[in-house]
Amino acid sequence: MDFHQIRSLLDSDLKAIDRCILDELHSDVVLVNQIGHYIIQSGGKRVRPLLVALCAKACGYQGSHHVPLAAIVEFIHTATLLHDDVVDESTMRRGKATANAEFGNQASVLVGDFLYSRAFQMMVNIDSMRVMRILADATNVIAEGEVLQLMNCNDPDTTEVQYMEVIHYKTAKLFQAAGQLGAVISGRDEQTIQALGEYGMRVGTAFQLVDDILDYKASADEMGKNVGDDLAEGKPTLPLIHVMRQGSPEQISRVRDAITHGGADQLELILESIVQTGALEYTQRIAIKEVELAKAAIAPIDDSPYKQAMLSLADFIIQRTY
Repeated sequence: MDFHQIRSLLDSDLKAIDRCILDELHSDVVLVNQIGHYIIQSGGKRVRPLLVALCAKACGYQGSHHVPLAAIVEFIHTATLLHDDVVDESTMRRGKATANAEFGNQASVLVGDFLYSRAFQMMVNIDSMRVMRILADATNVIAEGEVLQLMNCNDPDTTEVQYMEVIHYKTAKLFQAAGQLGAVISGRDEQTIQALGEYGMRVGTAFQLVDDILDYKASADEMGKNVGDDLAEGKPTLPLIHVMRQGSPEQISRVRDAITHGGADQLELILESIVQTGALEYTQRIAIKEVELAKAAIAPIDDSPYKQAMLSLADFIIQRTY
């Protein structure tokens, strides 16, 4: 299945999730409504809520709790985007001005806080301590990941191990939670919960690694942000770490300087270094390995169209160009 076919399989569920997101976004404070709708409706792929629904359906779930759970996961993700863009001083996301560029940093941070708190209000309504624990733990780990990334920023000595830790905390943890939630609300055993969590974590890791590749490969129109934005922010992502391991002394010095000081003044020369050292191919191989491990994790799950869609989603993560 391609991504469109995966979404078509869950068409009614995704429409219900969209309705839930819009209903729960409502606030009597006008600016909260404006910013919430601005970012929620800005064209994201909604992979995380899709994952909640897919995993629940693959477990044979017949109820409706997957709908608010998917919305909760999207709210948590959206809150992190609002805060991220303020921290990174980003001006473009998904091909349009970021909320902080449009409404200001203060409003973006506060609406991010609103989305976090609304997510926790919705969690309480599910009335499941296990669900609360998974989402509370995920939210806390994501916050730790944000701080880890901040510590690595402008540090050219960041190792691959340290960078992968950031990915696991900051990105993969919410994917892991999305997978686990589908199994928990289906009443499945601990082994299945952990298997779907492993699937989510591996898919989430691959998702971020592909983002790292696209930051140096995709056009601004495809990616919705400028090529080399990570470099401009001084983020030592895996392609740059690879150049610093495999490049010539001159290439290493150039990348180290760019990470230390931020800015994309030497972007063209660094892009050449990335190509010459095979940094994108290396990052792609790591992402492919993660996807293979994700597929292996769900081998015990009974076959169904939803399981097939999960396998196809893993492939889409690797093949996507945006």
